[in-house]
Amino acid sequence: MGDSKEAGAECPPAGAAARGGLGLLTQGESEEPSAQGSALFLGGNEVKSRAVVKYSSAPPRTAFARLEEKTDLKLPPANWLRESAKLGPAGTTILGNSKKSKPFSSFGMAYDFIDSVGNDVDVVSDSENIKKLLKIPYSKSHVSMAVHRIGRTLLLDELDIQELFMRSSQTGDWTWLKEFYQRLIDQKWQRKKKSKEHWYQKAILSKFLYYSINGDGAAQPVPSTAEQPESSSSDQTNDSDGASWPAPFEMPSSVSEDPSASSQGLKNDFVRNILWTFEDIHMLVGSNMPIFGGGRYPAVSLRLRDNNKPINVLTGIDYWLDNLICNVPELVMCFHVNGIVQKYEMIKTEEIPNLENSNFSTKVIKDIAQNILSFLKSNCTKEGHTYWLFKASGSDIVKLYDLTTLCEETEDKYQNPFTMPVAILLYKVACNMMMKKNQNKKHYGTIRTLLLNCVKLLDKSRHPQIIASANYMLSELFQLDEPKKEESSESPLNENSDESYSEEEEEMPDSDENGSYSTSSDPSDDNKAVAIIKSVGELSVPEKYKSIHQIRPSCTFPVCHDTEERCRLVLSYVLEGLKSVDSSIKKESDLPAADPNTPIPLKYEDESTRGGPEGLEKQMALFLDKMGSLQKGNYSSQSGMIPGSWQHKMKLQLILKSSKAYYVLSDAAMSLQKYGRALRYIKLALQSHDTYCCLCTNMLSEVLLFLSQYLTLCGDIQLMLAQNANNRAAHLEEFNYQTKEDQEILHSLHRESSCQGFAWATDLSTDLESQLSVSCKCYEAANEILQFSDLKSQNPEHYVQVLKRMGNIRNEMGVFYMNQAAALQSERVVSKSVSTAEQQLWKKSFSCFEKGIHNFESIDDATNAALLLCNTGRLMRICAQAHCGAGDEFKREFSPEEGLYYNKAVDYYLKALRSLGTRDIHPAVWDSVNWELSTTYFTMATLQQDYAPLSRKAQEQIEKEVSEAMMKSLKYCDVDSVSARQPLCQYRAATIHHRLASMYHSCLRNQVGDEHLRKQHRVLADLHYSKAVKLFQLLKDAPCELLRVQLERVAFAEFQMTSQNSNVGKLKTLSGALDIMVRTKHAFQLIRKELVEEFDQPKSDESPPAADSSPSLNREEVIKLLSIFESRLSFLLLQSIKLLSSTKKKTSSNTDEDGVLKTNKQIYSQLLRATANKNATLLERIDVLLHLLDQLARGGGGVQ
Repeated sequence: MGDSKEAGAECPPAGAAARGGLGLLTQGESEEPSAQGSALFLGGNEVKSRAVVKYSSAPPRTAFARLEEKTDLKLPPANWLRESAKLGPAGTTILGNSKKSKPFSSFGMAYDFIDSVGNDVDVVSDSENIKKLLKIPYSKSHVSMAVHRIGRTLLLDELDIQELFMRSSQTGDWTWLKEFYQRLIDQKWQRKKKSKEHWYQKAILSKFLYYSINGDGAAQPVPSTAEQPESSSSDQTNDSDGASWPAPFEMPSSVSEDPSASSQGLKNDFVRNILWTFEDIHMLVGSNMPIFGGGRYPAVSLRLRDNNKPINVLTGIDYWLDNLICNVPELVMCFHVNGIVQKYEMIKTEEIPNLENSNFSTKVIKDIAQNILSFLKSNCTKEGHTYWLFKASGSDIVKLYDLTTLCEETEDKYQNPFTMPVAILLYKVACNMMMKKNQNKKHYGTIRTLLLNCVKLLDKSRHPQIIASANYMLSELFQLDEPKKEESSESPLNENSDESYSEEEEEMPDSDENGSYSTSSDPSDDNKAVAIIKSVGELSVPEKYKSIHQIRPSCTFPVCHDTEERCRLVLSYVLEGLKSVDSSIKKESDLPAADPNTPIPLKYEDESTRGGPEGLEKQMALFLDKMGSLQKGNYSSQSGMIPGSWQHKMKLQLILKSSKAYYVLSDAAMSLQKYGRALRYIKLALQSHDTYCCLCTNMLSEVLLFLSQYLTLCGDIQLMLAQNANNRAAHLEEFNYQTKEDQEILHSLHRESSCQGFAWATDLSTDLESQLSVSCKCYEAANEILQFSDLKSQNPEHYVQVLKRMGNIRNEMGVFYMNQAAALQSERVVSKSVSTAEQQLWKKSFSCFEKGIHNFESIDDATNAALLLCNTGRLMRICAQAHCGAGDEFKREFSPEEGLYYNKAVDYYLKALRSLGTRDIHPAVWDSVNWELSTTYFTMATLQQDYAPLSRKAQEQIEKEVSEAMMKSLKYCDVDSVSARQPLCQYRAATIHHRLASMYHSCLRNQVGDEHLRKQHRVLADLHYSKAVKLFQLLKDAPCELLRVQLERVAFAEFQMTSQNSNVGKLKTLSGALDIMVRTKHAFQLIRKELVEEFDQPKSDESPPAADSSPSLNREEVIKLLSIFESRLSFLLLQSIKLLSSTKKKTSSNTDEDGVLKTNKQIYSQLLRATANKNATLLERIDVLLHLLDQLARGGGGVQ
């Protein structure tokens, strides 16, 4: 067939003209009859086809003018080559035909429909390229196409090798490809010139279309020869085609500034863009085919055929695919002989595959489409790479080359003119997906891959803005303020998803699916081709490549196993972005100019000027003054960046991101208790923020909130460093360590600022007071910042946290000063008066507590306010103790100053209880305050009792005050509640009762007259002694105290006996005293148990001393009490024997009394013998007493 080679281009779509602007069709304006698409049933085989017009610049369709028979198409109509609204863009092109497809046509479409790229669409291309691919098994024509992968989308563009080589001979570009082509593909190549017949056919087609839109259809010849349009057409076509190829990176700066790249000719020049679904393949196709109205359907395509040349398969496929793509249901064919119109014929689209001489199977076309897509998707795996699909004219072998890899072997890897458009498209697709990142985070891996490949393609020195922006977007993918969401732990950390295909998967020349290059004359070609189809006939085999059609996604998001890893990745991208920005700023020197207003920090700066609280106050004032000026919009960059420039905006964003990353790193280090590292990171965060402040012209409230959070964390770190002073060397080492990455980021910051704005907050001091002061100032600064721009009300939770921390650090400082005062007090031995230093420490401590209480009260934190009130009470007690140390111990009296401070302490404890309200709010704090209050009353009463101020007060008044204080102490001493403190409370209450009993006992001894008062004291003494005994008996670790109380009770009985006259009364009292003696048995048992434990312990284990056993026994006190007990028991038994003997003589015989007398004599005798034995051990003496007390209890000597 003579025209088989050109048949594929016999009736190409008409009217490819650049449109002025992009306009989207409304539903009413749609030129397509079925915008929703349609399923056509063709040739008995069902082929699903759906076409949706996404954009159209064509005017409303008009019916075509049917030409009369014998119309001579060689004569041009009057309107020929004029712009026509009816014909649309067809009127602005040469001869009404589409010029050759532009090499970047798919990129123009991709830019306009960025949402579809990388995700929904499989292929973006000119319809001419789609048709050429689907006709490969039927045609001997050569195929040369550039293929690019963006996500799951393939972009196809015609790659006119001959035109490239003509260009390379002029510019020197693409010489490497020319050499490769000549060496491996076609050793002798020459540009084939278009025949005269070709231009003749184009001319009559053009005239036919103009006649068809000419209303009257009359031929109106114009005074011109046919040669003129031919010559002009060839010239103009060459010019326009040549201009469509941009020089490699000979682009104006506006391209890098605006990635739309319109100056590159990367415009969407198609009359319509159609989303065409062919079976399961989704394609975004550009078409220029003119569509007319008329006939039985509202849309038809118009074709011109030479009646002497039958339609062949290639032409049939061409017509069928054009109608499917544009959703045109009918074809109108005009037949001519030598330019003279003969007839018209109407053909339905579904009938085209069955035309005579043009039979083809639609099912096979579908298989070809699926196989080609599978082949390309399986082998074009690397985003950013330019692949070349090539089939030589007359050959059956289709080869796929990776031009990017071949290009990289040359000296200049940027010679590939596709590099920039691909990089920009990768960037734009990533940007588009980033805009929707909150809707679906599963695309993060895809976005990262797109951006990494974009950065890889670009030259850093030529495109700093895109590289900086891409790196910033990469850093934005990692959520710093959220826990990591990645779950697949088996994926490597820094996996570049574009490299996730192994070499074995990328190069499969011997696999069954891809065939092998068995017919090649040059075996070395195997090393260059990525993949080869050994015979085009394979493409017609159903599902030949189906097994590898579903390729695995290559967009794995890196798994960060911890927060530090995630932040480090972010910082690496931030650093690359900063480098790009800094490299684009034209400066004479990389070093920033010195700012005359900023002092240069010197290493030998005096510590006193910055470390002390006074220095801190000055630095804080300067800082707050600076923060206030930021509200007015001061700008002070040292590098010379212009406010509002892309460098300025980008650097601000990158610096802010770095400060956030360092903040998160610091927080993570804090949780790991690596406080030195945490301080280093928060220092970098604050240095980043300081630089941001210098560059920012309008401080956002969000950024101020960040600063408040940074300072809060810095305060936390300084506090923890103060509390962990024992590990200071390790913290210092961590603080001074710095990575190369951190140093480079800091260098970039120093280009803009001195970074000294927060130096006062981030120094690692060795002084505890200084660290606490810095921590406090950090919280105060954080609080001051919240006062700006009403941040306090907008962020109530953060405000509460800051105030809590302020209250806490002031409590810590108050305790610190209080402990220092207590230490000074313990060292003061000789001095009789309180030193000035102590008083200063009291003032500082009190001031801290007072401010802390105010902080907690302002946020209604009653519990913490109560704790600080409690600490203030403790401070008052320390002040009281300081005043009691003065004077001679023997002449010492309870001073008025002591009373004043103790009463102040009581007031603060009572305030603490009022603050809490009830025990239910916080039982532990409530119990603690009650205990401290009880202790204060007890201490005050004890001191008044032991060091009675008799020079100022009467004895009765002192006794009254002591009694009142003791009773108040008892009131706040909870002996009933079961808790860890219960034994202490019981001991305290027992001691109070004992002391009161002793006081009333003493009063009774010393008082004369006033019998009523004496009786009252006697009753009170007896009552308190009995209560003390009951409480001491509950305790297992106070046997000596119990014994002492019982002995005092015996002494009290003896004192009562002296005032009695009758023998009966005396006997009764004696009997009561002996009964008390018997009841001491419990105390002796406890003492014996502890002694036995002490003796046994060294035998079982030599290492722990006896003192380590439960409350160690005071042996001296035990011996002393034992001696007293023996003497009192001896005395009581002797008196009993005397009284009973005298009574027996006077009265008649009493059997009971005789028995008691006998028993008492025996016990007395044994006691005398035991006490006479000076060699007896303590344990033996106690055993004897226990035995005697048992006898006494059985004999009834002490029972009435």
